[in-house]
Amino acid sequence: MMHIVINSCRPLVLRGRESHFEEVSAIQADRKIRTYFFSAFFILMLCHALPGRADVDGNSKVFKFNIPGQTMAASLVAFSETTGNQLSYPAALVKDIKSKPISGSYTTDQALQKLLAGSGITYRHTDNDAIALAAKENGLADSSQSVQKTDATTLKPMTVSGKRNAEAESQGYSVSNAFAGTKTDTPIMQTPMNIQVVPKSLMNDQQDINITDAITKNVSGVQADHGSGDIYESFIVRGFSSGDIFRNGLLRGFGTYDPANIEQIEVIKGPASMLYGRSQPGGLINYVTKKGLDTPTYSVQQQFGSYDQYRTTADATGPVDKDGKLRYRVNFSYQDIGSFKQFINDERYFIAPTLSWRPNDRFEANLELEHKHERKVDDWGIPAIGNRPAPVPLNSNYQDNARKGTLDSTLVAYDWAFKFNDDWKLKNRFLWEDWDVGYNEIKINGLQADNRTLDRMYWKGAGTQETYATNLDLIGKFNLLGVKNEVLLGGDYWHNNFGNVGVRAFTSPAVISTIDIFNPSYNNVVNDAVADAMPTNRHFARKEERFGVYFQDQITLFDKLHIMGGGRYDWVTYGTGFSPTSFASAKDNLTDQEDQKFSPRVGVLYQPWQWLSLFSNYTESLGLANQGTSFTGQAFKPESGEQYEAGFKTEFFDQRLSSTVSFYNLTKTNTVTNDPANPGFVVTAGKVRSRGVEVDIKGQVTEQLSLVTTYALTDIRYVNADAPLLGQRPINVPEHQASLWGTYQFTERFKAGLGGVVVGKRLGDNYDPVELPGYVTMDTMAAYTIPVGKTRLTTQVNINNLLDKGYYTGAGGGRYSINTGNPLSVMGSIRLQF
Repeated sequence: MMHIVINSCRPLVLRGRESHFEEVSAIQADRKIRTYFFSAFFILMLCHALPGRADVDGNSKVFKFNIPGQTMAASLVAFSETTGNQLSYPAALVKDIKSKPISGSYTTDQALQKLLAGSGITYRHTDNDAIALAAKENGLADSSQSVQKTDATTLKPMTVSGKRNAEAESQGYSVSNAFAGTKTDTPIMQTPMNIQVVPKSLMNDQQDINITDAITKNVSGVQADHGSGDIYESFIVRGFSSGDIFRNGLLRGFGTYDPANIEQIEVIKGPASMLYGRSQPGGLINYVTKKGLDTPTYSVQQQFGSYDQYRTTADATGPVDKDGKLRYRVNFSYQDIGSFKQFINDERYFIAPTLSWRPNDRFEANLELEHKHERKVDDWGIPAIGNRPAPVPLNSNYQDNARKGTLDSTLVAYDWAFKFNDDWKLKNRFLWEDWDVGYNEIKINGLQADNRTLDRMYWKGAGTQETYATNLDLIGKFNLLGVKNEVLLGGDYWHNNFGNVGVRAFTSPAVISTIDIFNPSYNNVVNDAVADAMPTNRHFARKEERFGVYFQDQITLFDKLHIMGGGRYDWVTYGTGFSPTSFASAKDNLTDQEDQKFSPRVGVLYQPWQWLSLFSNYTESLGLANQGTSFTGQAFKPESGEQYEAGFKTEFFDQRLSSTVSFYNLTKTNTVTNDPANPGFVVTAGKVRSRGVEVDIKGQVTEQLSLVTTYALTDIRYVNADAPLLGQRPINVPEHQASLWGTYQFTERFKAGLGGVVVGKRLGDNYDPVELPGYVTMDTMAAYTIPVGKTRLTTQVNINNLLDKGYYTGAGGGRYSINTGNPLSVMGSIRLQF
């Protein structure tokens, strides 16, 4: 019999080759900032923090646990890391046993009793202050019983370092932690705000090959924000556009995001300015990337679908050195995604290598690279006639041919974290990204009076974007007058430069012809020679710098009442410039604007029982001000947001099934909308109020049945605006939206699922209203896994839009760009894991 020893006083120790559990690393996202200004302040705080709290007897000391229901072996590793206790037990003792979840503050004995409840395993403290586990006599022994002697053979230890396996934890649909909400390890059930997580397991079951589908199908109150021919991925949350996407807590520039190296996606509802600076008040989207694992793990997947859709992904990870202190991971993808529409195509390759280093239990660091090359034909949809989309086939396309623009991006990121003691730690993160786009497309420019002749614009040139972001966080725990406090002190900096350089935009018949929407003629509309000979006529420059400092305190009273308070002060400088002659002139015309604002956030959560939390919050935000371009090139006034929210959360079935219900009232001032006189530009719109109800339920109902169900009522209106907008809803936002997805594990090898999405009617234009009808789609899946030794071969098929319903997903640039949804389509997959 083999024997396992887990000792977190040094890197974790594993004895015995019978133990086959995956002990891997789920390093939470960290932060970095370039700010020498606050060095003295942080050093002063550290001087007070370093002593920590006084040590007490190990059996009575209280620890904060957040261990999900998972394999017993993985839970024991997490327990040892949290408490510092050495565990010893026969390897076969925990085989095929699942543990109970633990969330809250407990002593060592209290936590271990909860962890082992119902498992038939007992424990005792040995003479050397370690803990030995063994089987209960006849399965009925009390935890205080002695452990029977065994003939177990103790092998020479081998070192295994790291934290719990993030991928193992995300096998279910319910996730107990989301870093982005508080930048601490606070469980979602103890966080007084609405936080939703889309784990990788859910994305795999639905075969989501983009983050847009993953989010809009599985999170209440979120829609895709169509714009610029869908060349970028952006979203609408609680009725407000949110083009900014965060990566491990740091803001990226706009673009497209490959899911190959994404572990989970976190959606923070409501204003998030207190921690992240200026942002849309509807919410914030953050994705967490995969990190290197201690155990060598490899997978290859080939997906193939209707309309010439192909995607290949590969994932390789493992230790570099024999002790597992240095780990690597490489994610790769290649896709060639066709469409039911003529010419539309997206070809991309993506690679993301990562190195993770954890020399001891106090320090860890990660270095990440990403490179993506994409060739894409944008989809500008169809125009509207009157107040409805034009009665043309949904696969209509008014491009000339398969003219592909290019998108290239290179990203470098690193982070590190250092623990001074059990209570205080410092986190840093940095990100740099260079992004280039080559425009080569035909845009819709308006419909003539005959309601069939479509004017178009030929757009050719280059755009460039450079972003770097960094921050620093100090996190500490202490007791003050018997009250538990967890404080966060931090600052961040974000810089972004964007420009359209050498762009030619033409509507002249000498360059591009009109097209008949009912009888289109292709391959003869663009005269490249004439276009290239003409001078550039559209140059745009934009820059923005954000610097902010913030503080947060999470107070716990009586282990049931959690009070969160904090604030942030922002300094923002930004500006835009436009010129028809040169990019240099556009930069010369760039006018700087400065904004400063204090953004507070207060929240209260009461958890009378472990399965129920009641919460409320009040937040303010400094919003975006220059996400669109005015026809004159002038900068817009900054937006601002304010929200009141209340709701409740539940966890049932050993934390496997979670739910959130929230009610909110949210307002935003200084909004913008599409310019009716100048397509492609925006104008100020006024004040918008959004209020509604959101319901999200995720997790396992039984061992076999997993589900996700959402509902959102979004009552949003312009309440203080020009006459054409007053009382209207912003475009693309349905009043009612719901979804349901469920899978059933019929056998160990076979799983099947079924789901659907319901979206109510929406507006496609405000100044000349267009109504987009509501729709219902249904999806299904089936998967079969064949184990071959330690290798797993999984075959899967997903059928999307099972009822083959025609529908409109939203409007991009108003009434002349209505996007259409995919008809019935099939996606197959073969995945090999070893």
